[in-house]
Amino acid sequence: MKVKVIGCGGIGLCLIPVLTRFINYSVDKFPVSEIHLIDGDVYEEKNRSRQGFSDFGPKATVTANGLRKEFGRTTIYDHPVYLDDDNIVRHIRENDLIMMCVDNHTSRKLVSERVCELDNVTLISGGNDETDGNVMIHIRRNGENITPPITQYHKEISSPKDLHPNQLNQPGSCTRIANEKPQIVIVNNLIAATMLSAFYNLTDSSIYSNRVLTNRQQYGEVFLDMLSMKAVVPDRVV
Repeated sequence: MKVKVIGCGGIGLCLIPVLTRFINYSVDKFPVSEIHLIDGDVYEEKNRSRQGFSDFGPKATVTANGLRKEFGRTTIYDHPVYLDDDNIVRHIRENDLIMMCVDNHTSRKLVSERVCELDNVTLISGGNDETDGNVMIHIRRNGENITPPITQYHKEISSPKDLHPNQLNQPGSCTRIANEKPQIVIVNNLIAATMLSAFYNLTDSSIYSNRVLTNRQQYGEVFLDMLSMKAVVPDRVV
């Protein structure tokens, strides 16, 4: 089991400790496991309202260092980089299970396109606005899509208008601040919990033994709204 977590920000920090604890102590289920944390951003004082961290510095490295002290059975790697055209082939590989927690559509498109190049891979992607969000699941087995790519029903991902993180100025700059959207840590938790539920369902369904997905796992997207307390699976997903 190789899990690649892309993004150690709001959603990522809600997801990563729970994911690592679950994998670390599920010895029978994951006898050998790796978790790779990928994020080129750094922790700053302004992040504390939604992100718990022990030190300033690269998010991937600071988070990985803390996890290694607590979860010694799981191998944890840190990659303090943003994924781009030059490095994505090295970081996203066959048989990976990817948990994508990024906040921009350009990165989502980049990862989606890489996933479509692989034969066997699972992508669980989560994102949110202020009070709602969604979780998308793209599964490929033997070169075929079991669920649709995340770009299929989302034009904002297939034709993104935002900037790649590498194109933004350094942390704290006016350009960066202008691109940041207000978020609530409770909604980050809601999305992270749904992503973790999808992770559990998929790794509990014997999908990695090439068995056919049951109806329980045959979904590609879930919409969530905190204010209405609703979770909806669109009928369009097959």
